[in-house]
Amino acid sequence: MSMIDDNFIEDVKARINILDIISSYVELKGNAESYKGLCPFHNEKSPSFMVNEKKQIFKCFGCGEGGDAIAFIMKKENLNIDEMMTILN
Repeated sequence: MSMIDDNFIEDVKARINILDIISSYVELKGNAESYKGLCPFHNEKSPSFMVNEKKQIFKCFGCGEGGDAIAFIMKKENLNIDEMMTILN
């Protein structure tokens, strides 16, 4: 069980932009608020992966994966919360 301070996690989320993080893994197309691309968590031919910059969340309507920037990195890099926080510290 992780003993990570919730304030630390919220501070990290406030300093990063989900669009910057995800676009380094996925080619995204969209407008000022909503972007779409091919999901990096399953094979697909049509984009079902959405990123909302204003809300700082992602959601794949194909496989159901979703969350914030931290959840994306953890899933993509196969990290648990303790490993993720070690990287962020």
